[in-house]
Amino acid sequence: MELKEIQNLIKFVAKSGASEVKLEMDDIKITIKTTSEEKETTILQQIPMGGMQQAPQMPAQQMQQPVAQQDTAVATEAASKEDDSKYITVKSPIIGTFYRKPSPDKPVFAEVGDEIKEGDVVCVIEAMKLFNEIESEVSGKIVKVLVDDASPVEFDQPLFLVDPS
Repeated sequence: MELKEIQNLIKFVAKSGASEVKLEMDDIKITIKTTSEEKETTILQQIPMGGMQQAPQMPAQQMQQPVAQQDTAVATEAASKEDDSKYITVKSPIIGTFYRKPSPDKPVFAEVGDEIKEGDVVCVIEAMKLFNEIESEVSGKIVKVLVDDASPVEFDQPLFLVDPS
C-alpha cells in the first residue's frame, strides 16, 4: 500500500466521522482511531437507597464555560477572522503530530516573517511512525504559526497563515 493511499484513507476516515477503522490486507494491518472535538463527561448522581445512577451526558464545554464567556469567545473569534481574511491558510493534509523541525537539534523549517515559495517544506507531520513533509501550496510571507510544536493535528486543520502579497 502506497503512502498516498494511506493518507487518502486517513482523510476519508476523518471525514466519515467513524471513531475507529481497522484494515487488514495481505501483510499490512492498519488501525485508524479518531477522537471527537467535543468530549462528553459522565456525571454520577446519588439516588435514595445509597445507589448511584448515571445522569444524562452533556458536552464538557457546556459544563465548564459560563454563557457570558461563550459570547465573548465568539465575538473575539469573529473579529480575528475578519483580520485574517486577507491571508491564505496552509492546512494539514493528514491527521498526525505537527513538528516545526526535521529533528530536535535542527532549526525550524519556517519562522514568522520568512518568505516561502510554493513547494517549500514548512513542517512535518508524523502519522503512523512516518514523517510526512508538508509543502506550501502558496508563495508569500508567514504571518502566524497556528499550532504548537509537537501538537496533534486533525485533517484540514489550519497550520500557518501566509500573506501572499
